[in-house]
Amino acid sequence: MKIMIVGASRGLGRALADGLLHDGHAVIGVSRQRPADLDIADGTQLQWIAADMADPAEAVARIARAAPDDLDAVIYNLGVWEEKAFSDDYAFLDDSDEAIVDMVNINITATILLLKRLVPRLLNSRKPQLILTGSTSGLRQSGRPEVTFSASKFALSGIADALRESFRAQDLAVTALQLGYLNTYDGLSVPLAQAAERGEGELIPVHDVVAVVRMLLSLSNVSFVRELVMPAIRDERF
Repeated sequence: MKIMIVGASRGLGRALADGLLHDGHAVIGVSRQRPADLDIADGTQLQWIAADMADPAEAVARIARAAPDDLDAVIYNLGVWEEKAFSDDYAFLDDSDEAIVDMVNINITATILLLKRLVPRLLNSRKPQLILTGSTSGLRQSGRPEVTFSASKFALSGIADALRESFRAQDLAVTALQLGYLNTYDGLSVPLAQAAERGEGELIPVHDVVAVVRMLLSLSNVSFVRELVMPAIRDERF
């Protein structure tokens, strides 16, 4: 399959790129910069597009020029949060207006503009798939106070619902992955059992998310997963 991963340079995005390349898929990675430590085996099909979503119009134009005309799947894994998010120091009233506008531009505006360019390329596939990595912070009664990040992830669910209905007749499978707290310190090179120990049950290894994505990509073209909520087992919010 020919798969684009937006936000592929580190953390979950990097794990997805590493895992899907290992599976033999052709991967198009998108991030601000190409990682310097990519270890590409012979025969691996990898393309990288450098684009900074902080400037949505420029980034979208750059990606649209460089992306293949045909894609089988897009994994949209991009999202930024407040400087003090997920800490006791977070305070909505301390967020600057400029920081809020930047988050909305990156998390919502750039997403909509880029998907407008990429969906037609997906529709050329026999089995078009769009996977949006959301967050449990964007769910109702999430228990999180981060206003702008939560709002942007709630918006992502709306984008998924609307795209699903807009292109249902073209068999576009749209999945929203609502992910809890991730262990982004340990990549796929770290054994799963070891990665699962970090956080004492409160952090999801990226290995598990990669396994879920592999499952989604392996489904037939007559079924799809609409939404999957995936918190850590000791996340008391769920």
